[in-house]
Amino acid sequence: MENTLKTAMAQQFGATIDMLEKVTMACPDQLWTVRLWEDKQLPRAAEFWYIVYHTLFWLDLYLSGSVEGFRPPPPFTLDELDPAGIIPEEPFSKETLLTYLEHGRQKCQSTIQGLTEEKARLQCRFPWGEVTFAALLLDNMRHVQEHVAQLNMILGQKADWSPGWVTRAKKATD
Repeated sequence: MENTLKTAMAQQFGATIDMLEKVTMACPDQLWTVRLWEDKQLPRAAEFWYIVYHTLFWLDLYLSGSVEGFRPPPPFTLDELDPAGIIPEEPFSKETLLTYLEHGRQKCQSTIQGLTEEKARLQCRFPWGEVTFAALLLDNMRHVQEHVAQLNMILGQKADWSPGWVTRAKKATD
């Protein structure tokens, strides 16, 4: 795969992950486990920590390209895939999720570095549909950025402050 495109993807995806890191670190401790809106079906899904966890889980899974054989690192499980919406009983700490974020950052960098034309064209199948791996990477980046925006909005509303935009990844692979 052309090096200019891989570099741009690494920089932009890395910047997206950096923004997730910044918004996670910026969350005040008192807001980490507060219910941010009413969700009677999944009340814990409305907590800051869970939005971060959900984002990291799907980042990790989609970088794998398939549910088959995917295993998140401990202490995480595959419960996030359960259609019943199983949410961990206890919130993950900020430190635990920042460690998972670093796992995702490294996996993203190595995935993009190792991306070939053949891998980019590979069809990835999920219960929601089928896309090429290249399209899945871009969709994954948009999913992370969507939740970064959501978390920034929450911080802006609840803490009257949120971190700024990241133009280029601090740890991009050039």
